[in-house]
Amino acid sequence: MSAFRSNAYGVPVAPDAIRADFPDFTFDTYIDPPGQVWADFRHGSDEFVVVAEGHVEIEVGGERSLCKPGDLVRIPAGVRHTLRTTNDSGSVWHYGYGTFGSRHG
Repeated sequence: MSAFRSNAYGVPVAPDAIRADFPDFTFDTYIDPPGQVWADFRHGSDEFVVVAEGHVEIEVGGERSLCKPGDLVRIPAGVRHTLRTTNDSGSVWHYGYGTFGSRHG
């Protein structure tokens, strides 16, 4: 199964909709400047990322996608991943940590 799901959320992205889909996850938001790179991370828990503004190139376990607002990325625990803001205006993305269950498939 791909880590990437295009158009998972409507635009503008509503944080409350994400929280409802991931009720047992933490929730936070990053506002990144143009060119920001978060390289080669691994976490002990599952992570979701939802792009809210801008474009973010995300690589998960060797699979790469240019994500746009509304796109959801599911990153399993222990899998190496990198996020790169690729547009000139920066990006905004929501994320959280927890454990994926059947509702997150």
